[in-house]
Amino acid sequence: MPAKDVSIAILAGGKSSRMGSDKAFTPFRGRAMIEHVIDRVAGLGNEISIVTNDPDPYSYLGLPMFGDVYKECGPLGGIHSALYHGKYQFLLVVACDMPWLERALLDHMISLRDTADIIVPRWDKFPEPLHALYSKSCLGPVENSLEAGILKVIGFYGRVKVRFLDREEIERFDPKGRSFANVNTPEDLADAESSPRSGSS
Repeated sequence: MPAKDVSIAILAGGKSSRMGSDKAFTPFRGRAMIEHVIDRVAGLGNEISIVTNDPDPYSYLGLPMFGDVYKECGPLGGIHSALYHGKYQFLLVVACDMPWLERALLDHMISLRDTADIIVPRWDKFPEPLHALYSKSCLGPVENSLEAGILKVIGFYGRVKVRFLDREEIERFDPKGRSFANVNTPEDLADAESSPRSGSS
């Protein structure tokens, strides 16, 4: 059953300069990249929205869309917009260029939502803030960072309670950490296209 108190936001901002075209619509196995991401998160929460400052190309998807409240602030601005507009206490944030999202890992993260303000994987010691669960209690600290011009996504983590999922825990659901693989360049896309199919797509 969907977690009724969870919103899901797909961040579709960014300039896609290394890809040369909008990553969200990059063809991947016959479909736009973002369509694979939507399939992977469908049903995990009670609403799905897209955070974008260019909504027209996404209208065919039939999902709610929100622009940034704080413009030109990168992914942190996108997280803020998702938290600001999300209906529910908890928000699952994913990026539009992660075609290998693992539903079992996302579901596990959602199951931990009452244990901290942020549930975030940490693969090889590095947090994955664009594959994380945030509570509405993060909204104030995020706004403080944005107002101060501190745009590093994890810059506000020290002001909230964070529950990290380290590699051993992640590997129970995603042994190779493919969930965190971004498709940023044509070379990344070629590698992803040639990889064995897995999960729900």
